[in-house]
Parts: sequence; C-alpha cells; structure tokens
Amino acid sequence: MKTIALLHPGNMGTTIGACAATSGARVLWASAQRSAASRKRAEQAGLIDAGDLTAAVRQSDIVLSVCPPEFATEVAVSVAAQHFEGIYVDANAVSRATAEEIGKIVTKAGAAFVDGGIIGSPVKKAGTTRMYLSGEKAAEIAQVFSASMLDARSIGAIAGAASALKVVYAAWTKGTDTLILAIRALATHEGVDNPLLEEWKISQPGLENKCLRAAAVAAPKCGATSAK
Repeated sequence: MKTIALLHPGNMGTTIGACAATSGARVLWASAQRSAASRKRAEQAGLIDAGDLTAAVRQSDIVLSVCPPEFATEVAVSVAAQHFEGIYVDANAVSRATAEEIGKIVTKAGAAFVDGGIIGSPVKKAGTTRMYLSGEKAAEIAQVFSASMLDARSIGAIAGAASALKVVYAAWTKGTDTLILAIRALATHEGVDNPLLEEWKISQPGLENKCLRAAAVAAPKCGATSAK
C-alpha cells in the first residue's frame, strides 16, 4: 500500500486524493493552518489527517501537490525542507518553466519528480478528468490511480511535458472560446446574430453549444470585472 500526502485538498485535489484511495492508497493531509472548508472536504473524501506538514511528509511515499498555481513553488519548497526522498508530484496549472524549477527544488533535496497536468473537472464520474504525467516515475504514479475514475496517463520520462500539454490545451479551449465570443459580438453589431446561429446549426453542428458554454463561463467573470 502506498501512502500519499495530499497538499492541499481543494475542490480538485480532494477528488484526486479520493481516487488514489479508491485504488488502495492511504491518503494523508495536513490540517494545520487549513480552513474549515478544507477540513470538511477532506473528511467527506475519507482522507486521513496527519496533523501538520512534517508528519504527513514523513509518513508518505508520495507527495501530491494540487493547489492554486501561485502557491505551487512555495509548497515544493516546504516539502524540500523536510528532506523528502520519495516521489514528488506537482499536478498544478503552471508553466513548463515553473514545473522544471519545482523539479529542481525537490530533486536537490533527494526526491524523484513527476510533473502532472490535470485536464477536466473535479472527478465525479469516469471519463471526465485526465491527469497527464511526465518524468521517470510517471508510469508508477499513473498506476496509483488505475482502479479509480481518474484517467491517469504517463506521456514519457521528460518532466515538464505534462505541464506543457496542459498549457497548450488551455490555449486551444480559451482561445477558441474568445474567438467565438468575438464573432458573436461582431454578428450582433451587424444585426446578423440569429442568421449566424442558424448557419452554424447547418454547417458547424456543435458550435452553437460551445458558444453557449463559452458565454456561460465568461459572464460571471465579466460581472466581477464590472463590479471592480
């Protein structure tokens, strides 16, 4: 049985940890200085509270970092300070350069490094979420999730590739959403929005639904920007 320290159980990380537990791993987390919301998520997912970071890391074969990207390097530094010598998995939405820098931090302290990139939503059912992994131990980490709803895939031994894939994929999804919304705005300005949607139904089936999803995602963000 592998023991994994999950740092820190947010909406996505909690479901990733639960998937590891489903596959037979013992999943720890550190409640020290974490919020009541984090505690509730961890308890609902059946994660084991090790108390603090030091205790969690010392008991673990694997450290899995799934946190807001702006804290990814800070988490790696804190784990490296514990002289962790297991496998450190950074599965955060960071650039390839940041992933490689995190790899240097943890390997200098004695750990093996696996870079991860998560594509999809928090894991609620099979087929919705993939975690791409790169690094010499990537296949070993993929195996940790083999009996779960998470589709974990090793894409090679070069750390940084998984983060690069995540960035490239995000460029496609966000870039096309932005283009579609810009086209709709132009069509509205020219008074041809409804005919455009009708044409899309004929020649670009599925594009209308993508447009609606893009608008739904953009609307709250536009509202927040306006409020500021």
